[in-house]
Amino acid sequence: MPVTRAISMNEAKADLGKTRAYYDEFAKSYEKERRPHSPEGYHAMIDDLELAVTSRYATGKELLECGCGTGLLLEKMARFARRAVGVDLSPGMLESARARGLEVHEASLMKLPFDDASFDVTCSYKVLAHVPDVGIALSEMARVTRPGGWILAELYNPLSLRGLAKKLGPAGKISDKTKESAVYTRFDAPWVVPRIMPPGTKFDRAFGVRIVTPTAAAMKIPILRSVLRRAEHALSPTKMAFFAGFYVAVLRKS
Repeated sequence: MPVTRAISMNEAKADLGKTRAYYDEFAKSYEKERRPHSPEGYHAMIDDLELAVTSRYATGKELLECGCGTGLLLEKMARFARRAVGVDLSPGMLESARARGLEVHEASLMKLPFDDASFDVTCSYKVLAHVPDVGIALSEMARVTRPGGWILAELYNPLSLRGLAKKLGPAGKISDKTKESAVYTRFDAPWVVPRIMPPGTKFDRAFGVRIVTPTAAAMKIPILRSVLRRAEHALSPTKMAFFAGFYVAVLRKS
C-alpha cells in the first residue's frame, strides 16, 4: 500500500507541474483576444456574465477567486467586493495580476493557503474543469468559506453548443507549439453536481454562461453581437442554464 500511495502522489505532482507549465506558457498570449484588446468580443461577454453572477453574492463581501489567472476578472470584482483575493497555480499568470495591484497568492486549489472560514464567497471560473479531482477542490473552497457563505463553481457542460463544438472540433491553440489538448479537461453535466458537492453545502440554483452563442466568431458581427449579448444576459438566470456551455452551480455552506 505505501508504494501505491507514493506513486499516486508523484503522479499528482507531475500533473501539477505540467498544468503550471501549460499556464505559464498561456500567460504570454492569454489577454491577446481579451480586454482591453477586445472590449466587445466573445471573451468580454463571457467575463460580463460571470461578473454579473459574482456581484449578486459578493457585493460588499470578502471574496476569493480560485484560479484568478492574470486578474482580468478579479480586478473588476475588487470594485464591488469589500476585499478581493485571488490564487493561481501559474507564476506567469500571477505576474500580470500583481502588475494590476491585486492581492494574489501562488497556490493550488487542492490546498488553499487560508484558514477555515476566511471568506464570504469563493468562486472559480474556467478552472475546475482542469482539475482531475474536482471534489477535493470544491471541498477546499467550502472549507475557506464562512458558514452561510456562497461557493460559485463553474463547470464545463457537455449538454451545450460549446460542449458539442469542443467534442467534434479540433483543439484550439494557446501558442505556436501547444494546443488546448495538452492540459486535462473534464466536462460535467448538471446532474453531476450533487455527487461532487462537499459535505455541509446545499445546491441553491444555477446560472448559465454561453447558452445561445453558437461560436466565438459570431461575436465579431456587430448586430448579431448585440442580440446575442442581450439574449445571454436574459437567459443566464433561467432554466436554460441547464444547456449553457459554462454551468455555474451556486452552493451555500451550512
